[in-house]
Amino acid sequence: MKILMLSNTFPYPPTRGGTHVRTFHLMRYLQRESHVTLATQRTAAVTDEEIAGLRDCVDELVIFDRPSTAAGSKLQRLAEFAIHGMPPSVKAGYSEAMQQWIDQAVVAEKFDVITAEHCVNEAYIRPEWRDRVRTIVNVHSSVYATCLNQLQTGTAENALRDRINLPLLKRYEQRYCQKFSQIVATTPDDQVQLQQFAPTTPIAVIPNGVDFAAFPKRTQDPGGQHLMFIGAMDNLANIDAAKFLCEEILPALQQRYPEVKISLVGARPTPEIIALGKNSAIEVTGSVESMAEYLHQATVCVIPMRTGFGIKNKTLEAMAAGVPVISGERGLEGLAIEQPQRAVRAESVPEYVGGISQLFEDANLRQAIADAAHTYVTQEFIWENAGARYAQVVLGEV
Repeated sequence: MKILMLSNTFPYPPTRGGTHVRTFHLMRYLQRESHVTLATQRTAAVTDEEIAGLRDCVDELVIFDRPSTAAGSKLQRLAEFAIHGMPPSVKAGYSEAMQQWIDQAVVAEKFDVITAEHCVNEAYIRPEWRDRVRTIVNVHSSVYATCLNQLQTGTAENALRDRINLPLLKRYEQRYCQKFSQIVATTPDDQVQLQQFAPTTPIAVIPNGVDFAAFPKRTQDPGGQHLMFIGAMDNLANIDAAKFLCEEILPALQQRYPEVKISLVGARPTPEIIALGKNSAIEVTGSVESMAEYLHQATVCVIPMRTGFGIKNKTLEAMAAGVPVISGERGLEGLAIEQPQRAVRAESVPEYVGGISQLFEDANLRQAIADAAHTYVTQEFIWENAGARYAQVVLGEV
């Protein structure tokens, strides 16, 4: 079987998280039994060594330069979205050269299957191809559901813009979902949302996995009053979570625990994240060599996500590392955390303060939750299992 995988993010090294790690591990599994070609894009930050490393992981690697950011005012971009149906975030990474290469490959019948890894790559798939080549879109999270959730929870970066965008995103997601042979989602929540847009299209749920070599279980609970939040610190959902933790949860928590410390660990911190570090109780690390080593230092991993759909790698990684997690619905999406208890659930500031206090005070509770969560992820969130399931979907066996 000849498979073409499309990814406008360069999925190497797979330690970058999110889209990169999912694409990399699924690609590596498909490559075992099929001939896999990866068409991807590079930015100036991608090194020759990284290209060589990725080339060793795939049968054929085709690289295009990342397009320059589209010019024009916000109003112009909105008008183009309304007229042409392509969101600015998708258009920003759309490469005409990449499209021409894919078009030629389809005409030449070079591939049996084409996968769009992340929904932004749907732009390269033409609706008329559905009758001549099997097409899969691997949706990491519903953009419409995410926008709706941000408006409902008051976490939208620009509420007026998002209210205008919401019906456009609904039209966009409905249109692209209907042109694929099959859809893959990461959680049942997204499956339900996407099925509304494409009621006759098969939708498979394939969660993420964990690299257990990169996130080994810690051997000792450090105790103390050290909270940690991890993730890319330029992601809007993570920025909101970090600010919620530092500006709302922390002051209430300090009334009980004046010595509590917070570490915000992740690459590319924005100016507003860096500004949080002016508080002596808050550490902003930026990129770190080993996320696991930092996690091992935490008393509790707090994932106070209020928006953002899809399964969260950060939650799985903390659980794999043996660190007790407290989070809300968005951070625990797709996970079964009851019976036995595998995390503490919280949504409001009082719930977070109460849950963190319980974990600070009870070492046995921390250990029991950490052990149950570690057992759970090592049994259920394995890249080998996700890859096997994805291979079945891509090859049309389910």
